[in-house]
Amino acid sequence: MGRALAGYVSTAAGGSRQAARRMGSSRDAGARLYSFLADAQARGPTEALRSLNLQALSGRPLQEVFLGIGEYVCPIGGTVDEGIARDAFVETIADLADQGIVDFDAMTPAQMQTTFEMFVTNTIEARIYNDIGNNGIALPSDTAAVERVQDQLHDFISRAVSDALTDTATAASPLTQQDALRHVDRVYEAAFDMLQTLAEGESEA
Repeated sequence: MGRALAGYVSTAAGGSRQAARRMGSSRDAGARLYSFLADAQARGPTEALRSLNLQALSGRPLQEVFLGIGEYVCPIGGTVDEGIARDAFVETIADLADQGIVDFDAMTPAQMQTTFEMFVTNTIEARIYNDIGNNGIALPSDTAAVERVQDQLHDFISRAVSDALTDTATAASPLTQQDALRHVDRVYEAAFDMLQTLAEGESEA
């Protein structure tokens, strides 16, 4: 798997910078999510919701809030890229519930960081799975082996994204969409770069 992932980033995806650009709609969705979370951290959850005319969701459980901002983060569309972003966002909501993060008004800065980290991880994972479906990556035929690869892949991506976010940390404040997009691009590029490094290390172990 290490060799396959390293080759995927360096060859199939065209390097970390090109891989980041290939994230398509996920980049825009990530920028909107990051900007919203930064706003909630800087000005408070109610004001962040008010900026989207969603103040009626103030005080509601996190799942309801995130479902409410779903169309803002991931506008409805029919492309594969848009589908990847939406599926990753829905999966992120489920992941937050699994971790017991259910109160939007009480979210800590660390939990907001975790939310963004989960979304980026889920989008990269979904992008790679889509390429697997398009024969970009070969999987073993054994079901148990496939499940092990899936678990390892998620762990690899999660580690890469976590390290990338540490390296690209920025102060929380209301951001323009362009500011947020530039930050998200740096995160994706750093994540793919880290993913390649981790994968190469695994293949040499």
